[in-house]
Amino acid sequence: MKNQVQLIAYADRLGGTMRALHGLLTGPLRGTFVGLHLLPFFHRIDGADAGFDPIDHTAVDSRLGTWEDVRALARDIDLMADVIVNHISTSSPQFQDFSRRGAQSPHAGLFLTLDAVFPGGAQEKDLLAIYRPRPGLPFTTVTLNNGTRRILWTTFTPQQVDIDVTRAPGRDYLDGILRTFAANGIRMVRLDAIGYAVKKAGADCFMMPETFDFIADFSNSARRCGLEVLVEVHSHYRRQIDVAAHVDWVYDFALPPLVLHAISRQTSQYLRRWIGIRPTNCLTVLDTHDGIGMIDAGPASGPDGEEGLLPQAELNRLVEQIHRNTGGGSQRATGSAAQNLDLYQVNCAFYEALGRDDSMYLLARAIQFFLPGIPQVYYVGLLAGTNDMELLARTGVGRDINRHYYDCEEVERNLQRPVVAGLLELIRLRNAHPAFGGTFQPLPSPEDALQLRWQQGSQFAHLSVRFKERLWCIEYSEGSQHLRFPAG
Repeated sequence: MKNQVQLIAYADRLGGTMRALHGLLTGPLRGTFVGLHLLPFFHRIDGADAGFDPIDHTAVDSRLGTWEDVRALARDIDLMADVIVNHISTSSPQFQDFSRRGAQSPHAGLFLTLDAVFPGGAQEKDLLAIYRPRPGLPFTTVTLNNGTRRILWTTFTPQQVDIDVTRAPGRDYLDGILRTFAANGIRMVRLDAIGYAVKKAGADCFMMPETFDFIADFSNSARRCGLEVLVEVHSHYRRQIDVAAHVDWVYDFALPPLVLHAISRQTSQYLRRWIGIRPTNCLTVLDTHDGIGMIDAGPASGPDGEEGLLPQAELNRLVEQIHRNTGGGSQRATGSAAQNLDLYQVNCAFYEALGRDDSMYLLARAIQFFLPGIPQVYYVGLLAGTNDMELLARTGVGRDINRHYYDCEEVERNLQRPVVAGLLELIRLRNAHPAFGGTFQPLPSPEDALQLRWQQGSQFAHLSVRFKERLWCIEYSEGSQHLRFPAG
């Protein structure tokens, strides 16, 4: 993977179609991004979870384009796509056949049922041990079309039936997705919801040793297809460090709350601690198609849970500050206030979480770009987008607050805003400056400041921050000159 900035985007929400998105990347955004995480474009994109509940994971939704459009994109930019490892839609042909034919269906072994994990029945303590990202138990009782009643494992929604990844039908299904992606120019896969993929009676069914074994095995299958692998896991920071030691790439999901905390509380204390221990084989993000994860910086769950990067009291203050900065908009999109809720995330546009403060927003991006790893910028964040309260009101889906639909004209208008122009300048600096291929060093600083430096030979880039004074700048070399950003 190239050590330059990537974009995260939905084709239908940035441009409207695959070709329109391609036109933006080769037109007004030409040369800005070396990679694109193309969010679900599979048939269909408008199910229960914005494409993360695919009916056919190997087909492009015809409203967006075709596989030829994907291949055309891949000729101009490195493409990443999601393998939704954990589940498949109840509207899929496989499930519909299983519903009609039951145990006689060739797809019967694809779907995970309660008795597949608990053949002797589940006790209360077994069910309570299961780790949940959402309220309630991960099961849905259904009556199949053949009249049979079954209890299906449904980690996320009743329309998303979990796959039995330990049996041949599940692995064949997933391997077929890898082959299709590789044949159409995709270079990297993101293993979505991988932490929940393996289930075991009596365990919490999240990131168990068996999960690591499955990740290693499936990653080898991906590599045989020429695909790099990114693992998506929201969890306690020590678990993230453990995951990073076993995979190609992980996300630094602890970074967004830590950056927000440093800016709002005017201290680098907790951020600097993370900088000293974080893995470097990571993709750095401030925003994604999901909410801002709090679990990644917080304490481990349970009464005896290990402390987090942020004390619980600080985490609570941060969430309250975000809600104040958004005039309560993020509160209306988070938790039980909205559908599709996750207990560990605040749904909010990152620019809005900072109170629409242009300087602090660019500072947040500067910190992101200066940390070791590959930076990704979400399409709403690229355009310093605000909370889409109208879309939230229309759908009731909390995450839609940060999933605005931009047509090409709106994109071009936003590219003229000073904060967006400043972000594009930062991206160009991060992409082109030779220092970012050299050595990283966090320098000593007081708790209300931060000093980060990259150096390669005589070339350098240095970020200085004084949080209490809300002042920051980047000094960098350009040949024999020393320049500053922001200029002046």
